[in-house]
Amino acid sequence: MPNSQSDVPLVRFVSVLGGVVLALLVAGACAAQQAAAPIVLHAARLLEVDTGNMLQPGEILVEGRRIREVGKSVQHPAEARTIDLGDVTLMPGMIDAHVHLFLHPGAEDLQTVEESVPWRVILAEQAAKADLIAGFTAERDMGTEGAGSADTAIRDAINQGIIPGPRLRISGNAIDILGGHEDANKYNPAQHVLSNADYANSAQQLVEVMRAQHKEGSDFAKIYETGHDNLVNGELHTPYQYTAEQLAAAVTEGHRLGASVAVHAMGEPGTLYAAQAGVASIDHATQLSDETIRLMREKGIFAVPTFAIFEYFSRHRESQDQAAGEAALLQYKISEFKKQVAAGVQFAVGSDVGPFPHGTQAREFELMVQYGMKPLAVLQADMINGAKLLGWEGQIGQLKPGFFADIIAVRGNPLEDISAVERVTFVMKDGNVVRP
Repeated sequence: MPNSQSDVPLVRFVSVLGGVVLALLVAGACAAQQAAAPIVLHAARLLEVDTGNMLQPGEILVEGRRIREVGKSVQHPAEARTIDLGDVTLMPGMIDAHVHLFLHPGAEDLQTVEESVPWRVILAEQAAKADLIAGFTAERDMGTEGAGSADTAIRDAINQGIIPGPRLRISGNAIDILGGHEDANKYNPAQHVLSNADYANSAQQLVEVMRAQHKEGSDFAKIYETGHDNLVNGELHTPYQYTAEQLAAAVTEGHRLGASVAVHAMGEPGTLYAAQAGVASIDHATQLSDETIRLMREKGIFAVPTFAIFEYFSRHRESQDQAAGEAALLQYKISEFKKQVAAGVQFAVGSDVGPFPHGTQAREFELMVQYGMKPLAVLQADMINGAKLLGWEGQIGQLKPGFFADIIAVRGNPLEDISAVERVTFVMKDGNVVRP
């Protein structure tokens, strides 16, 4: 028979434990009830991105994770909490289709060499939070730059509510040829410095690497198609890395996996090969021939210009000569972009943030307007095209019933002054207020 005195501590422990569990259950039930309470957002203006209409005033009824009603006036259920945001414009959360959560300002190559992957994961967590607070509720992480599939952990932690951050599509490492764009070409070969990308030197290897990355959690493949870039007599020269046939094999494998392929491609003929292969996006897209543009329009391929990184590099390089070279490349890019706009290229918005500070990438919107697009066209490129590119069409990018409640408020009217997107005062993601 058990000793009754020795059982007393055990009984007390079980009793206390039971009380703690009960308290947690009650707290959880209360939290769930509170989270389920509808929210009404009220503001001076509300932007309908697809039509360009500006509702004045504007209201949104949010229930759970999704939008239930949108209009100048919506239902106000008795249990609803009303948030009056004042003289601001309600609009969908912004989408950045080209980010690097695992990079920060400074020497990009040395970050891989000097910083451990655990340390870079911590910084990536902070980067994701900064981007979300700045109003970016969805992003596509275009390569961890040597951190492998560490972005899987960031995405999954965000999805589980462990850390704050945008909805993410992730690629793991980018894919590159031996001696290619992101290989450690400038280092002493005897030191065997690792590439920032995963090697694939043939169509078969492209498929093998994509399968390995998919096993580790990737949503899409990011492939380097061009580099190193040079301006010669005012013309861009950038060698290609994969043939159209090799890229087509990657696209085919992507379809099998339910994934897309995005390429880093600055100019011809790499941009043409990417278009022929039918990739989802051509990122940077500085130089596009008439035939490339024709194929992109025919196949629905998006160009992602990434002006913000070019502007940043033109002002923040180690020497004046480097900065001057970047400035010349930016001017070339601007000239080509104006031709692309006139030719009807479909754009998505991506900043290449990481080498410049996270949370500041709304500058990309301003630059795209400055160089030839209308504010509404840029907003549609970001939110409507961005949602399609990231595979969330009909789920994010618009303020409509049934869409996820990814909502921001900005001071000013972005149709009149696109810089309003840099003045975010309120952020809601998935129906949760993350920036009051």
